[in-house]
Amino acid sequence: MVQFITHFTEQYSYLDSVRIALEGGCRWVQLRMKDADEAHLYPIALQAQQICREYGATFIIDDHVEMVKKVKADGVHLGKLDMPIAEARKILGDDYIIGGTANTFEDVKAHYEAGADYIGCGPFRYTTTKSNLSPILGLEGYRRIVCQMKEAGIHLPIVAIGGINKEDIPSLMKTGITGIALSGSILRAEHPTEEMKEIINNQFYLPTKLSIRCSQAPILPLSSKKFNTISI
Repeated sequence: MVQFITHFTEQYSYLDSVRIALEGGCRWVQLRMKDADEAHLYPIALQAQQICREYGATFIIDDHVEMVKKVKADGVHLGKLDMPIAEARKILGDDYIIGGTANTFEDVKAHYEAGADYIGCGPFRYTTTKSNLSPILGLEGYRRIVCQMKEAGIHLPIVAIGGINKEDIPSLMKTGITGIALSGSILRAEHPTEEMKEIINNQFYLPTKLSIRCSQAPILPLSSKKFNTISI
């Protein structure tokens, strides 16, 4: 699966980036406006939610838990310094998606125990779209975390994030992850919508059959009732 994380640039607004992703065929959008206050976030989140509904896409808001209910988003994504996942679950209940950012297996385990629905794991490499980066994972980092998850019986969808380009996707998917999140690489493309279409329409980003040297418990796809709008 492919997720898109919004990013404001000199050329594209947050809502421009939402439309680019959706017109390109992506059906999971995370609105990330990290430094925005609620007064600034609300009208943009409301419009983004409406656009996502037009396309039948899942709409996630970064960080702002209360805003999720206010605009009727599908869920929230929480960074390592945001509200704890267990606290967010108490506020949102079981009908909303909650994702958490992880950089280590210990992060993954903590999110799993707190009730997260999926993991955004990274960064894959250095990215300018996020400050205060955790250590870079690279391919080997994902292989290690996926194996540790399987050995521990943790069956959560795991999405690679951070500085991912189109050319990286086949190698990343071979590590055993569930999907990838894109942001700056789409908006920097000469034709962003076509770039997203190429990724969505070509099957090279999907998991391939491979043997990973760890236990056989699978990493689950995003397939629960809360994820019924996701295209995999």
